[in-house]
Amino acid sequence: MPLVPPPPPSAPAAPVSEFDLIRRHFDRAAHHTDLAVGDDAALFRARPGMQLAVSTDMLVAGTHFLPDTDPEDLGWKTLAVNLSDLAAMGAEPRWALLAAALPAADEAWIAAFARGLFACAEAFAVDLAGGDTTRGPLTLSVTIIGEVPQGQAITRAGARAGDDLWISGQPGRAALGLAALRGEVELNPAARADCIAALQRPQPRVALGLALRGLASAMLDVSDGLLGDLGHLLERSASGAVIDVAALPLAALRRTGAGDEHCRRSLLSGGDDYELLFTAPATARPRIEELGRRLALPLHRIGTLTAASGELWLREADGTLAATTRTGYDHFG
Repeated sequence: MPLVPPPPPSAPAAPVSEFDLIRRHFDRAAHHTDLAVGDDAALFRARPGMQLAVSTDMLVAGTHFLPDTDPEDLGWKTLAVNLSDLAAMGAEPRWALLAAALPAADEAWIAAFARGLFACAEAFAVDLAGGDTTRGPLTLSVTIIGEVPQGQAITRAGARAGDDLWISGQPGRAALGLAALRGEVELNPAARADCIAALQRPQPRVALGLALRGLASAMLDVSDGLLGDLGHLLERSASGAVIDVAALPLAALRRTGAGDEHCRRSLLSGGDDYELLFTAPATARPRIEELGRRLALPLHRIGTLTAASGELWLREADGTLAATTRTGYDHFG
């Protein structure tokens, strides 16, 4: 039989340029941007009567996420953590700029990352308006821009003695998810999946932030731990606080299979929750409780603001008061 000649060697794949990557994966139709990806700067207009709210967050491999994190999850999280900053101000997200340092032009990884990023962008009606890419250690930085009616932004500085202290959702899940991935804690299978999802795909509380305009006196999002972030709010508001341990949402964490001390530490000091921590006058309780029902989002009243500036206490179930250290994540600590 005659031999079949071997096929000619395939030509090496042409290198993918930075501009090819942007065009293939990040150039999407914009909804409320005059000029988006592809020019030297984006063009957009704030609506009449609105202030712009602007924030930037950076995610670095090995510091903010594990190097083997699924790229689609990472794309979602990269935008979601920035959306949480706007939620904490009562601002409506509108535009995002992405700067990315990538170790290589791995097109499969980039395509998956873009899917996650744009899934989050579509869920919250955000336009990717521009950005930059370069080669380097994996680092992702988003600048998020939103709008809030003039004078209605919720800052960290408005809390007053006697205000209630509230937290949304279920803080502590993300910290347990990270501990599970690191092999530091054993969770039952359903809880493990849930806690890892909370870590990898946080849900920014944008709808809650918008609804709290005119109700919350001060607010921030919990990214570095409840106690640590509360300390920032107390500093800006020149207030103190007493947290009632019996009011903390610990029951669901205890059902994960983690030990009681691990659950308590995750809730009070764990990061990556992106829940909203806010204060409001006691007279607002009925409206806040109704808001939680309307959004199908648990809102927990966990303490009270005091006039003792900077003092933060935990009140145990037996009434014992204990001063607490504001433990939370510190990049340089």
